Amino acid sequence: MHKVAVVHEWLVTYAGSEKALEQILSLFPEADLFCVLDYLPAEQRGFIESHKITKTFIQALPFSRKHYRRYLPLMPAAISRLDLSDYDVVISSCHAVAKGVRTNDKQIHLSYTYSPMRYVWDLQEQYLAETNLDKGIKGVLARHILGRLRKWDYRVAQKVDHFVAISKYIQQRIARVYQRESVVIYPPVDTGFFCPGAVKDDFYLTASRMVPYKMMPLIVSAFTAMPDKQLVVIGDGPEMKKVREAAGSNVELLGYQDDDVLRDYMQRAKCFVFAAEEDFGILPVEAQACGTPVVAYGAGGILETVDGLDHTAPTGVFYFEQDVRAIRHAVDQFEQNAAKIRPESCRKKALNFSEKHFRAGFRDYLERILAMDKP
Repeated sequence: MHKVAVVHEWLVTYAGSEKALEQILSLFPEADLFCVLDYLPAEQRGFIESHKITKTFIQALPFSRKHYRRYLPLMPAAISRLDLSDYDVVISSCHAVAKGVRTNDKQIHLSYTYSPMRYVWDLQEQYLAETNLDKGIKGVLARHILGRLRKWDYRVAQKVDHFVAISKYIQQRIARVYQRESVVIYPPVDTGFFCPGAVKDDFYLTASRMVPYKMMPLIVSAFTAMPDKQLVVIGDGPEMKKVREAAGSNVELLGYQDDDVLRDYMQRAKCFVFAAEEDFGILPVEAQACGTPVVAYGAGGILETVDGLDHTAPTGVFYFEQDVRAIRHAVDQFEQNAAKIRPESCRKKALNFSEKHFRAGFRDYLERILAMDKP
């Protein structure tokens, strides 16, 4: 029996990476859990309650609950101080610093990687703006620190034994950024909860956290320019003001809604509209699990999760420019080809990304590498 440690970044909400973490922990019920900090609300903690949890010193720093991202420069030091020397297998669930834990030659370190650290490789300016560190002397210092973080991130990536990417898109980024090979195991989608409903209504749906790269104002602007089509918008965030300003009378803004409401709208929508370039993109898969087609920006991981009109059993329509004209054209294409896109095809596509598929793929891969590299 191998002793397993699972390392996650920060536990503050139950989102995409936490859904993957839950499935990983379900495979290793005796595993101990390590994280930078843990502020997961009581109602979301069920999947970690039976595990011993160890946190870093970041947890005790002032305002860490609300402003934990500002402590990113300290996180490499924090994560490297965790003592994992008693474990045979270390699994890092990583989009930032978790893979930086210290391991030795007798241990196997598998990193389930959602993305190379976005803050230092791709989204540096967005991170600086969101933390108010993008101007003046603070900006100069912050950019210097992020440069050092980039070097640290590359260095610790070379010490990981096995990389697992969440998509072929991320597999390519791991190769480009870290010069490391990886295998792909798609993240889990709850296709039991997200399931087809009884009736379709005559509205389009979009849902997302309203941050800049999600392009929610763009979607709303496109539908405002199509007053004969109804759009329902679920989500909240910093871009909500822009969304409100862009919304015409045919756009209904519901703000944040829980999963039960989201599922109800996904089941009834004629189509789900998406505009972000995502590493994987869980919402379009959840929509397809509900039997709902997708109109999406054709870049990133979504090219792996949605089948376009050139497929024998299409599940959606792609557009390739993030602008109003392209979205309007894609919606027209969808309406002209709606009969070709069957709810059963959407559901079948989504089942490829089920929790069952994830657990089987992750377990099988780990068993293979343990047989190959026994500690």
